[in-house]
Amino acid sequence: MCGFSKPSVPKAPAIQAVPQEQDSAVVGARDEEQRRRRAASGRNSTLLTGAGGDTSAANTSGKSLLGQ
Repeated sequence: MCGFSKPSVPKAPAIQAVPQEQDSAVVGARDEEQRRRRAASGRNSTLLTGAGGDTSAANTSGKSLLGQ
């Protein structure tokens, strides 16, 4: 019979440190892209009416079946 032995576990790779200093051009480009995205997804892109809402009369009369 064979004995129960644990399988060998490979060593984990060494963790490299993330550079702390960034180029100012990279930081500027990132900030500009974030600003552009925030401006593009502003509040007005989701509003269909103004602050007063839809003041037109609702069409509640007439036939309700499609095509009639």
